[in-house]
Amino acid sequence: MNLWEIFVAVVLGIVEGLTEFAPVSSTGHMIIFDDLLFQSKELYGQQVANTFKIVIQLGSILAVVIIFRERFLSLLGLKKETTKEKQTKLKLSQVFVGLLPAGIFGLMFEDYIDEHLFSINTVLIGLVVGAFLMIAADFVQKKRTVTTETVDKITYKQALMVGLIQCLSLWPGFSRSGSTISGGVMLGMNHRTASDFTFIMAVPIMAGASGLSLLKNWEYFTLDALPFFIAGFISAFVVALISIKFFLALINKVKLVPFAIYRIVLAAVIYFVFL
Repeated sequence: MNLWEIFVAVVLGIVEGLTEFAPVSSTGHMIIFDDLLFQSKELYGQQVANTFKIVIQLGSILAVVIIFRERFLSLLGLKKETTKEKQTKLKLSQVFVGLLPAGIFGLMFEDYIDEHLFSINTVLIGLVVGAFLMIAADFVQKKRTVTTETVDKITYKQALMVGLIQCLSLWPGFSRSGSTISGGVMLGMNHRTASDFTFIMAVPIMAGASGLSLLKNWEYFTLDALPFFIAGFISAFVVALISIKFFLALINKVKLVPFAIYRIVLAAVIYFVFL
């Protein structure tokens, strides 16, 4: 492995860590950066490049697990709590309800999505349409009272509705975080609560999808490609750890509109400069 390959792995890991949980679409950014700038498939082949993207996602997932470790221990019943605390905490069944819609639709349309929607043009559409959803969410919140200020106050109905809205993120470029945070805000959550619930839901669905993909692509973990995977994984993990903490501290203050504007500007730049 040469320095260029390490550089590509680290930069793509940084892109993944910065964008996986911000409402800007990590898939969209990976397609844009890799397809337009780096062409990582030219290094080891298309299958290794696809496997690499799965590996660096696992780095981002690990960062969420560490940041929300107390919450996950509570959800799994591995943390000592009083009866009252158990009754008022977010339940694992609520997380499952939120995951169910996207899981079902993802399995139904997985092949179609992989074959027809992973392109620069579809990503640009997702970026722009998702941006307008985020702007609409902030507008709606101004017109209604926030009823859910922590994830422990989320209802089953809210969890299901957020899960249904999350199905929009199956379109590359739409953004899982962008759709679920927007949905949560429209349903009466504040931005931090919607973000927390989004991150908690992301771990099982991303870990499950990544795990299945890794099993299918295990043969591509060759000694030649392993340093490429490791460099990307570490950079994605470190950057995600920092960016998630920063995002959670910021989201209630800046809300969604600045991220929406960024998405629209990015789509315009890509369209007029590179296409």
